[in-house]
Amino acid sequence: MNKLLVALGLAATVALVGCNKEKAPETGATTGEHLENAATQASEDIKNATENAANATATAVDNAADATAQAADNAAVHAENAAHDAKEAAKDATAATAGAVEQGAADVKQKAQ
Repeated sequence: MNKLLVALGLAATVALVGCNKEKAPETGATTGEHLENAATQASEDIKNATENAANATATAVDNAADATAQAADNAAVHAENAAHDAKEAAKDATAATAGAVEQGAADVKQKAQ
């Protein structure tokens, strides 16, 4: 993005100065050639930035999909463990209730005798 802004700033500066077709003594290139080179460079920078953004987006989508699958697996494991714990608690409660009933019956029988 910074390269794009620099390239656009350079292009705007050259456009404000005007297209001088005379050879510049420091480089031997005309202002038009500088502008054309700046536009070419800006185009390449935009292309590279677009490719980088597309790759980053694809990676983010892949990571999100992996994280979602992992979260679903973890939720399934936790739900299965909770169901098992509930089943065991129900068994324990039933056994305790049956034991209390038997003890109560034994106490009644003993008092009756």
